[in-house]
Amino acid sequence: MAPIKIFISTGEVSGDLQGAMLVEALYHQAQLQGLNLDIVALGGERMAAAGATLLANTTKIGSVGIIESLPFVLPTLKIQQKAREYLHNESPNIVVLIDYMGPNLSIGNYIRKTWPNWPIIWYIAPQEWVWSLGKDKTAKIVNLTDKLLAIFPGEANYFRQHGADVTWVGHPIIDRLKTAPTREEARSALEIAPDTLAIALLPASRQQEVKYLMPIMFQAAQIIQEKLPHVHFLIPLSLETYRYPIEEAIKKYQLHATIYPSFAQNSQEIQERNNLEILAGADLAIAKSGTVNLEIALLNVPQVVIYKVNPITVWVARNILRFSIPFMSPPNLVNMKSIVPELFQENATPENIVSEALELLLNSQRRNKALNDYQEMRQSLGKEGVCDRAAKAILDLVLTGK
Repeated sequence: MAPIKIFISTGEVSGDLQGAMLVEALYHQAQLQGLNLDIVALGGERMAAAGATLLANTTKIGSVGIIESLPFVLPTLKIQQKAREYLHNESPNIVVLIDYMGPNLSIGNYIRKTWPNWPIIWYIAPQEWVWSLGKDKTAKIVNLTDKLLAIFPGEANYFRQHGADVTWVGHPIIDRLKTAPTREEARSALEIAPDTLAIALLPASRQQEVKYLMPIMFQAAQIIQEKLPHVHFLIPLSLETYRYPIEEAIKKYQLHATIYPSFAQNSQEIQERNNLEILAGADLAIAKSGTVNLEIALLNVPQVVIYKVNPITVWVARNILRFSIPFMSPPNLVNMKSIVPELFQENATPENIVSEALELLLNSQRRNKALNDYQEMRQSLGKEGVCDRAAKAILDLVLTGK
């Protein structure tokens, strides 16, 4: 039997993680059904390790914001051209888009105009349902998608109300964390004493975050260290390319900190395990906004979430696009409820970060409320088997058209 050709398009570090989990689940479901798969992807090293043939690596060209995206316009266009050549030459049986709104809208629209009958699934829709940038964007997503696989209840409701064929599968992080270590196991693996005060710092998975987030996060860490001299900071690397700037920042702010892994790892599996151990073993996390906030929440670690972009981007967004969002971090988006403190733009100052961090560390009432809110949030993320449900829906659309 000829293999089923699946083309997957995603970008950035988080998309690569979600894509890798989906690739593994697709192969698992294919094995159960006696199917042969040929998966080609725009993604990253995790997806390649999971068994996808990588057409181009998109993990290093992600950005948030108008000004921030300019350096990545040309690399993105080159990758889009590669994707179009692949689509022309190979004619996949199905196309799966994961998040990554701008590039994936471009690919999706191109496919719809050129091959209107090709099935397209959007798994993890762009957060248009949060941003509400206008009916035009929503309509484009709905019109080019045969089926939308939602991971948040609010996402499912929003796109269903706008006419999409939606299946809520739950959040894939549920699957990722089913083998996560306990706090005790994590600390033992990292050789951290049980009574050590450990704070995880997660400054960057995009280049712009090294510039805008890392300095204020590390300044806050320096102040915390002055107040709590016994603290030790744990810093997981999202990409090896950030090791040097993080090492230099640790020296500059004289932090008692360890980067994990301590040297370049060839094994993606080892690095993934390291990252989960760091989060599970921490007493607190100070993190950029992103999927990692959910991982931290599901590991029951209190956290402070920060984000900052170019001031011009913010001015345009507020004054011209009239852009406003209720929340920016995934734990708060699950039930549209404030669970974790968010510090955005002018509020993301070292002083504010320190204030929120010390509250969560030293105020037991505040800490307990955060942990209780996590439990409520967890109930809205679905049951284990998310990636298998998504993979089955993708294969079902190929095999049955439904």
